[in-house]
Amino acid sequence: MAAASLFRGAALGCSSPAWRWRLRAVSRHRLARGSGGHGSDPTSGAAWACFPLGERALVRVRGPDSAPFLLGLLTNDLPLPGPADAEVVPRARAGYAHFLNVQGRTLYDVILYGLREQADQAPTFLLECDSSVLGALQEHLVLHKIRRKVVVEPHPEWHVWAVLPCIPEEEARGALPLPEPQGAAILTRDPRTPRMGWRLLAQDEGPALVPRGRLGDVWDYHRHRYQQGVPEGVHDLPPGVALPLESNLAFMNGVSFTKGCYVGQELTARTHHTGVLRKRLFPVQLSGPLPAGGIAPGTAVLTESGQAAGKYRAGQGEVGLALLHSDRVKGPLHIRTAGSGRVAVTASVPDWWPTAPK
Repeated sequence: MAAASLFRGAALGCSSPAWRWRLRAVSRHRLARGSGGHGSDPTSGAAWACFPLGERALVRVRGPDSAPFLLGLLTNDLPLPGPADAEVVPRARAGYAHFLNVQGRTLYDVILYGLREQADQAPTFLLECDSSVLGALQEHLVLHKIRRKVVVEPHPEWHVWAVLPCIPEEEARGALPLPEPQGAAILTRDPRTPRMGWRLLAQDEGPALVPRGRLGDVWDYHRHRYQQGVPEGVHDLPPGVALPLESNLAFMNGVSFTKGCYVGQELTARTHHTGVLRKRLFPVQLSGPLPAGGIAPGTAVLTESGQAAGKYRAGQGEVGLALLHSDRVKGPLHIRTAGSGRVAVTASVPDWWPTAPK
């Protein structure tokens, strides 16, 4: 399919020119499906791999009380958009946060997009979540709405894409600029870490077209994500089970310790201020014969002497995430499998994590 195909449709169902971006026509380039990582054959000319994230969905929250309403439920401040200006096209602003239950455990992880559809209206927010909890998230929001002037509705017209550079060295420096898209699309850097590239919201169901872009295999996106230690969705962050700080929420710019109160704040704030955090989610590499169905979530990870080091959380193939005791990640670790088998587990510390603990 020629890369000159364009996104069509009105941005976010409104006519504001501030959100009418156009994908630049790149007829000289064609999309090629990638199969290994998000790299590319340098002779192909591709600079970006675009991954359709069908397992992510969008909820729109709008109305005069949308900002204070969300502030009372989320772990982080809101990505408020700048003032609307017909002469200047503002970039969408994105942020990362969790919804917590009253016990301070994660319910839903979301990427938030702050929009200003019209100059005289309150900002609108798009919440990107795991599509399997779309209904549950809507019910959670409606339950807390009470008398606030807020409208909560699904936004199926738009689809979520991840965009990663094909050159890992450029990605590591965070210096590779993504050309401004054109058409009905919203483009913003992934707020969790520069290692995760960009987020693209588009109305079209076809391939996400960016200059020098190619269609990537979503398997490669998740492999990259696990290698970088970035949890996403209910498999990595089981609702009502995962603790936000153990899930590296602070490392991923997903929590504010100075904002007002929100549901589940007490335990999160107390853990942060005491500085006692014995376990974290670590990216892990598995080696050895894996079971046909993979490693089951919750499988014990053991030290060489058989002591409990933590639990395997989720993964894909030989890469994944495990919740491990921080003082036991350096030694040899393993998982026992059926038939007295053993799979070696190697934990690593991503280079984008801060050196000082949070």
